[in-house]
Amino acid sequence: MSQSLEEKDINRVRKLRQAKGFIFLAAFLSLLFSIYLYYSGDTQNGIFVGIWVPSILSAGALLMVGYDG
Repeated sequence: MSQSLEEKDINRVRKLRQAKGFIFLAAFLSLLFSIYLYYSGDTQNGIFVGIWVPSILSAGALLMVGYDG
């Protein structure tokens, strides 16, 4: 039996939310790691890892543009 159009839309929304959740989780973990590095005395690497946050979010936005589930 094939899925109805409504079920396909629901599955698409779930996949999008899950993908966005993973992107935000990766960015948040990167932020926490950069704060940890910075305040543990490794300031240069803390700043470097902090730059990952907008990079992860930008890459996620770029990947979401073409996603149609």
